[in-house]
Amino acid sequence: MGMLEGKTALITGGARGQGRAHALTCAREGADVVLVDITDPVATVPYETATAQDMEQTVKEVEAHDRRALAVTGDVRSQADLDAAVERGVGEFGKIDILIANAGIWGLKPLWEMDEATWSEMLDINLSGVFRSVRAVTPHMMERGTGSIVITSSINGLEPAQNYVHYVSAKHGLIGLMKNVALELAPYGVRANAISPGAIDTPMTDHQTAYDMFAGHEGGTREERYEGAYGFHALKGAGFLPAQAIADTALYLNSDLAAAVTGVVIPVDAGHMVLPGMNPAPAR
Repeated sequence: MGMLEGKTALITGGARGQGRAHALTCAREGADVVLVDITDPVATVPYETATAQDMEQTVKEVEAHDRRALAVTGDVRSQADLDAAVERGVGEFGKIDILIANAGIWGLKPLWEMDEATWSEMLDINLSGVFRSVRAVTPHMMERGTGSIVITSSINGLEPAQNYVHYVSAKHGLIGLMKNVALELAPYGVRANAISPGAIDTPMTDHQTAYDMFAGHEGGTREERYEGAYGFHALKGAGFLPAQAIADTALYLNSDLAAAVTGVVIPVDAGHMVLPGMNPAPAR
């Protein structure tokens, strides 16, 4: 038997990247999955978002594990979309045991250059979108008296970073959100926890903006991006981490092994948070 045998997981941002890793891990461990994702571009991000073909591929890979997958086109900026996804999931599979609130975006822009639209879209997706996802599953989980919610925060939910105040603010907010969800839902037998990933190799970090950031100059290359990630982590040989590292941690949190674990943040960062800090460009 798998660690999630007979359960149903709803995964936002499930079409590719970390979402796909979560879906395949849940399926491998015996769970059916509800995949929620958009298939349209997001105006303020510097990379292509998921496509219908990405979603189709994830469904095929889930089904290869002999589990069922329900693909729902939905936007975490819409409470109606998320409520409908939960309703369809419960109608199809009878219940939802797990929420992995994974959908999110990323981008770079200095504070003084950031326009209202860029700030608002980041917060609406990365913070309010998770709130809406939690709100959509909460009545069902409360009624059943059980459930596990895993929220994807970031190392940048624990520390600041240069040139993405909107992302850092949203990810810090998610940790506060998770702790309050854990507190309020504990009497109903529902657990909530968060994961703070380090540098993860997904399409969200595989584009020119990320190349430049990790290279430390404009015109960075994909190879420089890979090299730069080694300096982000402390563990030997740890450059960009695979999405599977996050999925494995979520598996633990959603399993019976973590039955007494709620309200915690687990960094999956290959030791990034233990690195001593220094100012690479001191202002004199």
